[in-house]
Amino acid sequence: MDHHVNGVQASLPHTAAWRKSSYSNPSGNCLEVAELASGVALRDSRFPDGPALVFTSAMWDAFLRSVKRQRDFG
Repeated sequence: MDHHVNGVQASLPHTAAWRKSSYSNPSGNCLEVAELASGVALRDSRFPDGPALVFTSAMWDAFLRSVKRQRDFG
């Protein structure tokens, strides 16, 4: 099981496969996500060795539901 804390260096979860959203713009100002055994990590694509935020699966699901709700109801 992966055990990470928020602010962990983004390069430390060696098993992380980082990916950008299909909604990313070409300027390179994007967020990248990586699925971990314990949840999801998020980092700034401009600073791949900078800090990463780590969310539990439950926290990430709640975030996605909130974003979708805002999109659907404006």
